[in-house]
Amino acid sequence: MVIGHNFIGGSRSAQGTTLLKSIHATTGEALPYEFHHATEQEINQACEAASQAFKTYRHTSPEQRAIFLENIADELDALGIDFLEIVSQETALPLARLQGERARTSGQMRLFAKVLRRGDFLGARIDTALPERQPLPRPD
Repeated sequence: MVIGHNFIGGSRSAQGTTLLKSIHATTGEALPYEFHHATEQEINQACEAASQAFKTYRHTSPEQRAIFLENIADELDALGIDFLEIVSQETALPLARLQGERARTSGQMRLFAKVLRRGDFLGARIDTALPERQPLPRPD
């Protein structure tokens, strides 16, 4: 179900009176979906909510962040064909392309979750000793 509200700090908001109408990309006909433009107050609320969320998120562990990304990927993958059909109408992109784009996006999120778990982003390197190296051994 398309509601057309803004999502700010975990709550829906539709204070704006200006509506954006969804248009069929191929025919130019109006689709039955309307979206509320955010008001200046809603934009400020969204910025403040993001700032507050970051204060918590910045203290999460790599494992928590990996789980977060995987949950987003799962939610994207769970979007049904109804969602993809709406996107296809609005963009004129074929369903196969949209399915591929969704899979690529969720796959990248899962890839970044693996990077977080491996710790690659930390740049840590362990050079073990090579006592037999010539002309000089490498220390541990």
